[in-house]
Amino acid sequence: MTEAYIYDAVRSPRGKGRPDGSLHEVTAVTLGKQMLNAIKERNALEGHAVEDVIWGNATQAMEQGGCLARTTVLASDLDQSIPGLSINRFCASGMEAVNLAANQIRGGAGEAYIAGGIEMMSRVPMGSDGAAVAVDPTVALDDYFVPQGISADIIATQYGISRDDADAFAVRSQQRAKKAWDEGRFGKSIVTVRDVNGLPILAYDEFIRPGTDMQGLGALKPSFKDMGETMPGFDKVAKLKYPHMERINHIHHAGNSSGIVDGSAAVLIGSKEFGEARGLKPRARIRATAKIGTDPTIMLTGPVPVTEKILRETGMSIGDIDLFEVNEAFSSVVLRFVQAFDVDMDKLNVNGGAIAMGHPLGASGAIIIGTLLDELERSDKEVGLATLCVASGMGAATIIERV
Repeated sequence: MTEAYIYDAVRSPRGKGRPDGSLHEVTAVTLGKQMLNAIKERNALEGHAVEDVIWGNATQAMEQGGCLARTTVLASDLDQSIPGLSINRFCASGMEAVNLAANQIRGGAGEAYIAGGIEMMSRVPMGSDGAAVAVDPTVALDDYFVPQGISADIIATQYGISRDDADAFAVRSQQRAKKAWDEGRFGKSIVTVRDVNGLPILAYDEFIRPGTDMQGLGALKPSFKDMGETMPGFDKVAKLKYPHMERINHIHHAGNSSGIVDGSAAVLIGSKEFGEARGLKPRARIRATAKIGTDPTIMLTGPVPVTEKILRETGMSIGDIDLFEVNEAFSSVVLRFVQAFDVDMDKLNVNGGAIAMGHPLGASGAIIIGTLLDELERSDKEVGLATLCVASGMGAATIIERV
């Protein structure tokens, strides 16, 4: 089997996903093409250098509709002979793009791919695609659909995660993200977003709130309590599915949940022969990939079973992993992962995560793979695991190993 290697990884800074965010005036195509151009320029790619561009985005509507991957290729400086494939595995879209590319190479379907994703949440609001899992009653009723925030609160209730636990984790994420930026830990991968005149628009993750503390978070009201307990009463739906729960402990709010942001990321993946032909040095080997389906109501527990699956399939144990990146969709998601595997917090999300810097849905999977790679190199570690929870009950994971 041909091995798949990571040669490069880039990402944009994340802009606030609101009309006053720095990237609000930038289209999905414009931001995406800047990531593709950065990969091309940094690695001197010419002609039909890669087999395909696999591009993830979760809300495939409006300017993110159609085959956004191909449109972005055509807008970029890549050769028009390179096609494009748009995929959607909700929050894991960017990771699934990387995993799919790696597995294509392993199977002999091309020597190299650019994979990644994008989400412009200030321009294409989450849910604007009218996802059937939420709005089609023949599915939503049978599967006891509840919004993700309710699911996160169910996890907290089921596994004994308190509001203080969640808030303390959020403060840690902010502190670690600030330290990482202060020490230039993201410098290797960040691509400054520029306007048509080449002037910088955004060079840093603007969502970070470094002054966050327990007192400030403690003053915030739970975000999902009203929709759970009053109208439309999703707590009652959850209790039909889980009758053993007397009540749902609503602990999540804007401060301990992932931020709504704009962002994009791209990863260059290729065979050994691809790199040798171009004088490129691989940075890591993609050792394994995995995906799994889970309970669609509690929805966000996927990182635990998909990690169990990927470890089982590789014959590895949790102790073989030097660093972890678990997407911070909500505090309880990551704290449940820590609880399940007894993970040392000094090995997990050491540079902060989506609570501090934001979660651009279709890009986050590629972002955390790049962050993991950079940190493995910086701290001189060998093996890392990245994983995400996924809407409607799924999980995805990737294990990378430095070479």
